[in-house]
Amino acid sequence: MIAKERSIPEKILAKEALLSRLPPNFDYRPLIEKDLAKRKAGYRGEEFTDYYVNKLPHKDFTIIHDLRLHNGQGYFQIDTMIFSSTFALILEIKNISGTLYFDSKFRQLIRYKDDNEDGFLDPITQAERQTRELRKWLQQRNIFLPIEYLVVISNPSTVIKSDPQNFLAFKTVLHSHELLDRIEKLRKSFLKEKLTQKEIKKVAKLLVKSHTPEKSQVLEKYKLSAFSLNTGVQCPKCRVFPMKRIYGTWFCARCKCKDKTAHYKALLDYCLLVESSITNKQFRKFMQLSSQDTAQKLLKSMKLAHSGTNKGRVYYLNLSSLLDIRYSG
Repeated sequence: MIAKERSIPEKILAKEALLSRLPPNFDYRPLIEKDLAKRKAGYRGEEFTDYYVNKLPHKDFTIIHDLRLHNGQGYFQIDTMIFSSTFALILEIKNISGTLYFDSKFRQLIRYKDDNEDGFLDPITQAERQTRELRKWLQQRNIFLPIEYLVVISNPSTVIKSDPQNFLAFKTVLHSHELLDRIEKLRKSFLKEKLTQKEIKKVAKLLVKSHTPEKSQVLEKYKLSAFSLNTGVQCPKCRVFPMKRIYGTWFCARCKCKDKTAHYKALLDYCLLVESSITNKQFRKFMQLSSQDTAQKLLKSMKLAHSGTNKGRVYYLNLSSLLDIRYSG
């Protein structure tokens, strides 16, 4: 069964929101665009690998995508975790094009592409660390399960190389299309049952409940403040700021677009970039609204969780709920 689906990382959503609210000639824009492209490439690689992972028989394997756990001191993140009654498997997924060389002497990954040579953190070392952290995390909860790991190169055109003595790379590194065969070999090598079906469900529930999403903190990353952002409701058609609220709808003076729910995207941006709560006053300022009553009606219509009354009321912004509201509206 799939105990936790993969969703678009908050860091991708936050960078997209940031770019939509920065001037076209903003100094940091090329850097942010480059970082976003890298994040999207990684996410596409994970999705490509999910195609094969999700083909596993759900009665035999439990799948948890994008898991982030606290180890008492910090967090460790796992792209995909697969487990059965006999063993667990960590997948470290990389979407890197070109020719990859796994250097066993210096424990690094070297990428050759377009006459350039680039160094990366060794994904084998990353996967080993995740395996140690997960084993410790489970044992602290009296869960004892053999844990293996694989480094999955999602891009099928990527060439994988290593020195002949790098037996660890030959054992653990593979392309996505090899994954199902490799998992079947692992399944045949772990035959002793460690968990009952009831215990598997219990462990899956515990892992998903313990997952802590990573906050984007995108403004801090690029040393920006909320004052750097364009405020107002952005036109969904021509992307200009700001739309005006006229007779119950948002109107764009430039392209004449009308949209009743264009503020959904603006509130999502606020949640991703500024903070996860908002007052009527803050809402009016960010949406460039003058009417307190109009702001109250819009906030109330979205059925947001809140506390306090009158001017002291605070509305709480849940990212998942806002995404649902935006795309259902």
